Amino acid sequence: MAKAFECRMCGTCCYGEGGIHLEEREIDLIARFLGKPSESFLRESCEHRNGKVYIRCGDDGYCLFFDPQKLCLIHPVKPGPCRLWPFFPAIVADEDNWKAAQDACPGINPSCSFEDFVRQSGE
Repeated sequence: MAKAFECRMCGTCCYGEGGIHLEEREIDLIARFLGKPSESFLRESCEHRNGKVYIRCGDDGYCLFFDPQKLCLIHPVKPGPCRLWPFFPAIVADEDNWKAAQDACPGINPSCSFEDFVRQSGE
């Protein structure tokens, strides 16, 4: 069975306003990794929407922690949505969403079937 996903570290998934929300434990983990107090991290790098904390995007539209040369600056402690990509429930549950993700993300194997992708999402 072909591997469904292998990250190419291209940054495509790091682009766009969005849904990189943080759990409480992730806030503290990332702040510690950055060597700053949680309050500073929240003030400088996050925004509050709909009762959740999200990582902000920079003026270029990328996650604040994406650098084109260094890539993800918080990779060892990246948040849950980043660790989960591309196996989001909406993608795993719907073949059309999977096809759209596959078109956008060079890391999703174009020769992998949707069924294999779904099987590998649980691994």
